[in-house]
Amino acid sequence: MKSEKEKMLSGEAYDSRDPELLELYHNARALILAYNQSDSRNRDERNWILGQMLGKVSTGVWIESPFFCDYGVNIEIGENTFVNTNCMFLDNNLIKIGKNGLIAPYVQIYTTSHPLKASDRIYQEGERTGYRSSTKPVIIGDNVWIGGNSVIFPGVTIGNNVTIGAGSVVTKDIPDDVLAFGNPCQEVKKL
Repeated sequence: MKSEKEKMLSGEAYDSRDPELLELYHNARALILAYNQSDSRNRDERNWILGQMLGKVSTGVWIESPFFCDYGVNIEIGENTFVNTNCMFLDNNLIKIGKNGLIAPYVQIYTTSHPLKASDRIYQEGERTGYRSSTKPVIIGDNVWIGGNSVIFPGVTIGNNVTIGAGSVVTKDIPDDVLAFGNPCQEVKKL
């Protein structure tokens, strides 16, 4: 029988209030608090916290405070990637960002979705009330710039050498070497 964490990572419906997942959540909250309150000049401390919080953080990664995520352990960031202030990464599944990325302020990356029908979202088991969710990974290639206030939906893959315009809502895959923007985000031209 699969744990709720195993279900979550495989994209199956899972209980987001499972005790194991809540412990991962609380651990991430402590690390996020420490990171967001740390001195920006103390790179050693900040890099150590990122190493504890994220699944993989390569050399040269810079994340501005405040930064927010669900678990952290499902986030992989490639070398020399810059994540600007107030980004929210809901990493209930893998979020993989390649090298040399630029992530502008207020970018939101979601791996989680919920059933549309309310009765399928909320359930009661004994005395515990929970929420049913499912997940899909988000993969972002190398040399990608994502403009401010963009939202990336679960299951999206963004290719290499892509620029996503500010305010975009990325609901489907974006191929390599393009400029894309809008709601929904669409390829505008080859780069």
